[in-house]
Amino acid sequence: MIARLDAAPKVTGQAKYAVDHNFPGMAYGYVVLSTIANGELAAMEVTAARHTPGVLGVYTPFEPLELRTPISQMLGEGWVPLQDKEIAYYGQPIGFVVAETFEAARDAAALIEVSYTERPALTSFAEGLATAEDAKTGPRGAPSLSVLAEGVESIEDALAASEVTVDATYETASQNHAAMEPHSAVAVWNADGLTVYTGNQGSHGPADELAQALNIEHSAVHVVNPYVGGAFGGKGATSTPAFLAAAAARNIGRPVKAALTREQVFTATATRPATVQRVSLGARNDGTLVAVRHDSWSSTPMSRSFIEPTSHGTSREWYATENLAISQKAVPLNIPPTTFMRAPGEAPGSFALESAVDELAVALNMDPIGLRKRNNSAAPPGEDLQWSSKHLDECFDIGAARFGWSERTPGGRVDGDWLVGLGTATAMFPGLRFPATVGITLRADDTAVVATSGADPGTGLLTVLSLIGAESLDISPEQVTPRLGDSALPPGGTSGGSTATASAGSATMVAASTVIDELLRLASSPGGPFDGRETAYADGRVFADGRVFADGESMTFGEVLRAMERISLTATGSTAPGEERTKHSFGSWGAQFCEVRVHRLTREIRVSRLLGVFDAGRIINPTAARSQLLGGMIWGVSAALHEGLDVEANGRFANADLAGYLVPVNADIPEIDTHLVEYPDTLLSNVGARGLGEISIVGVAAAIANAVYNATGIRLRRIPMMLEDLLED
Repeated sequence: MIARLDAAPKVTGQAKYAVDHNFPGMAYGYVVLSTIANGELAAMEVTAARHTPGVLGVYTPFEPLELRTPISQMLGEGWVPLQDKEIAYYGQPIGFVVAETFEAARDAAALIEVSYTERPALTSFAEGLATAEDAKTGPRGAPSLSVLAEGVESIEDALAASEVTVDATYETASQNHAAMEPHSAVAVWNADGLTVYTGNQGSHGPADELAQALNIEHSAVHVVNPYVGGAFGGKGATSTPAFLAAAAARNIGRPVKAALTREQVFTATATRPATVQRVSLGARNDGTLVAVRHDSWSSTPMSRSFIEPTSHGTSREWYATENLAISQKAVPLNIPPTTFMRAPGEAPGSFALESAVDELAVALNMDPIGLRKRNNSAAPPGEDLQWSSKHLDECFDIGAARFGWSERTPGGRVDGDWLVGLGTATAMFPGLRFPATVGITLRADDTAVVATSGADPGTGLLTVLSLIGAESLDISPEQVTPRLGDSALPPGGTSGGSTATASAGSATMVAASTVIDELLRLASSPGGPFDGRETAYADGRVFADGRVFADGESMTFGEVLRAMERISLTATGSTAPGEERTKHSFGSWGAQFCEVRVHRLTREIRVSRLLGVFDAGRIINPTAARSQLLGGMIWGVSAALHEGLDVEANGRFANADLAGYLVPVNADIPEIDTHLVEYPDTLLSNVGARGLGEISIVGVAAAIANAVYNATGIRLRRIPMMLEDLLED
């Protein structure tokens, strides 16, 4: 076990984030945003701004920076600012001012007069439901799915034939990632091309998108992002500041720094969609599920950039059932882009499904854990591919014992003025792996570098690379220097989908095996230290403890390199999802437990205890794993009780700042604990690890709502939960 390698630089202020980079002659950019939600730019009067002292350039769709639309392999067709006059949402980037100082750029931007040809805007999700359309396009959009037992003609028939049914509608609010580091970039051009410092969940992706947008060779773009101040899905694509800073720096011939203000982050980036979900469950009297129907509606911008896959991310996989029907519809609105946010689909989807399962348990007069265990799935409904590894029942058993679940009573208990209740919910997130390449360099000083272009947006990947690299090379972690966040390194993909450990870790193992083979060939080559000798260890190994063995003698890899007058030896390893997907289904699992206290007079809800028990395969770094899990569970509390974007009729976010957009503080978070059941899943990857960064948010909001019901007898079907939702008429 080693301390997190980036901890000291971050807490001491030595870590350099994007805007911490400064260069001689650097200018500053400020983004201008629209103040209508639908229409067209008629004119932009920029004379006053252009003549403001210190201003170097003013760019608008009438006098744009030259940018082309990039196409991302993961996200599809992107969007670049200032290329047309159409306005699709309030807060859309429509201008960019570059000046000698940030203040000069900001003040000049305020002088720009904008005229619009305004059209009626549809900004209300509730009103937009009437315009919903099938979500068959866009990232994670999927068509309807129906799995029916033989002889059953429709899901309605299956529900009607069920002995006990539950049918309810649930709502989740739109959310913003609200990462501590605003989206930003510093762009520098020189004879070799463009270097951009920007916080992103990868570096190869932004390098490719910038190359396309600027119409230059990919090799001429260098993206650097060793430190990322939070991302959660919101920094998967190249940001508006990066495109504008790069284009403006080329235009004026000077480095340009651009950063969104906190308010701008809420519209000039992307958000989690709002959802409405109808869940219908049918069961026999013994609790066996007969039918599950999950119909979902997701808000989406007019571009249909992203659909929240709530029904496909939960009901399609979580429980065994004889009949299943799920559908997903999109509600196009004049709102900012939507995108992936921690556990996209599963987080909001679990609130609806796990609340409905709790409602079914009440209707059956059955223990909620017993109901979940009775319907535990061996494979997704309608599929033959069984889960590679699943220990959900053990998670519930351990959690119930540790949390004191046996003391729960149907009506909760009273503690003075507080009504106390317990709730639980299932957590699940798919086990995924992305393509990744890792390079390993052995050095003559007996150290090694493990490098890939992926990013560590706070997940602990840097330390994981060190640990897996050391294990694979059979040396100590102190001998390994991990490197991340640089597009000049081997392509490591995007840190998203809880894939980084399984993806980069697997590639590290391949790279280690390859570089060791290269070292052995070098050692036994003509003129090498083991030329003509059998390289073998006592038990048949030829490489162990960082040493090459032959005829009872050994040399460290550094000694071999020095003997051959080499300063280093490098090899790469690549892995990608393969045929394992045709043999098994993969997922991480967990059980969430919550205790709430509801004041009998004020109806204030306080979460007083939380416990999460998770099955995520092998755990590489228990300390970092616990940190990730706690962070996700805290975010679950935030989603349940705090977070929600309020959209005014004109499309403006009423709470686009960290005063109005509520997130938890220390006083909001109670006693919280986690437990990991560790069963390495080598069917997913040689590392044996599955993702755990996202699973920990899943199910928390439902567990809280279920605990509130246990305490009060009032079922809350909307998050964030409000005091008024608990007030009796």
